[in-house]
Amino acid sequence: MLMKSLTKYDTDLFYRLYKLTQKRDCRTIVWLSKTGDGYLYFVIGMLLWAFEPEHGELFLYTALMAYALELPLYVLLKKMFKRPRPCDFLMNLTAHVTPSDKFSLPSGHTAAATLMACIIAHYYPPFAALAYGWAALIGLSRVLLGVHYPSDVVAGSFLGVIIATLSISILG
Repeated sequence: MLMKSLTKYDTDLFYRLYKLTQKRDCRTIVWLSKTGDGYLYFVIGMLLWAFEPEHGELFLYTALMAYALELPLYVLLKKMFKRPRPCDFLMNLTAHVTPSDKFSLPSGHTAAATLMACIIAHYYPPFAALAYGWAALIGLSRVLLGVHYPSDVVAGSFLGVIIATLSISILG
């Protein structure tokens, strides 16, 4: 009963958010979502490693360890839950982007963005609000684009925080 109620709320919230993008130009949302594809994280890590002597090297190593832990766990969770994406499951709905795989739980973009935000906040506290805001927008973009439910984003955020915290506690 509780799960059915949560699923209904999750689906209703998904529809409310997704409807904001129907018949609209979503290029900005697609661009924002693409900032979570991983290339930006690599560039940030390499720039800090090369030009920021105080924490840059440790930041890079912490991020590399975190992503090495997060990626296989994220794939395992997707295969374990096998939750269909809203664009594949809900009627009369077309995603604004082509998803990279067929399952939605957890959101990998959100997990990676949250993980990066946590590591940025740890090593560079003045940038914490910016990093967390950006991670939240990436999560929101995944719902607006029709490829994730809100609960997928929450689960991805949770995964990102756990892995970042573990990596920081080991290296940071």
